[in-house]
Amino acid sequence: MEGRAPEVRADFFGTGFIVGKGRILTNHHVAQPWWKNDELAAVFSQGLNPSIADLTAYFPDATAGVPVSISEISEEADLAVLKGDLSGLKKPILKMDARKEAAVSGQPLVSLGYATGISAILARAGEDVVNEIAKATGGKPKEVVNELLRRKLIRPLVTQGHIGDVLPDKIVYDAQTTSGGSGGPLINRDGEVIGVTFAVVKGFGGSNFGVPIRFAQPLLKP
Repeated sequence: MEGRAPEVRADFFGTGFIVGKGRILTNHHVAQPWWKNDELAAVFSQGLNPSIADLTAYFPDATAGVPVSISEISEEADLAVLKGDLSGLKKPILKMDARKEAAVSGQPLVSLGYATGISAILARAGEDVVNEIAKATGGKPKEVVNELLRRKLIRPLVTQGHIGDVLPDKIVYDAQTTSGGSGGPLINRDGEVIGVTFAVVKGFGGSNFGVPIRFAQPLLKP
């Protein structure tokens, strides 16, 4: 507190998806991890200000991470748009259905995301590969992610479930996800994005929450 200590740095992981030229949609709390974060509230009470030191997006089959920055933050929902040079990527833009009728209680739903961050990716890689990565990187998060990228091991988890309820400001669903899956797309049976994961009920996987995609429309205007 007297200014003699080193900077305190923390690594956060989340999910996002391409919504246009050079634009990625994710959550506000992924873009700014301290937003509405009770665990970090003490930082503000001590007069300290958090800031983003480095923000990088990684994609399956890409050869390198893409530096990104915050472009816009929603004033009414847990959503944010990141911007970066995505010209070297050949990734499709997912179709979106912003109609209220797009999400119907009882219908099937698919969730994509990086739940638990790099932990789930490493768990799928196999023990020998994990040991090799640990030895090569010393366990440093950014080096681990770059090594996973080099080995083409970065792939999202895909879970299936059903829409449990549709409320004015959220979609309730039971497809499994957890921390790290925030910002991932929720896709209906027609293959269109209807929402963005933003919250989970800890200790109960049968009730997760997504922001209806229509709340992202003001951020996606040209």
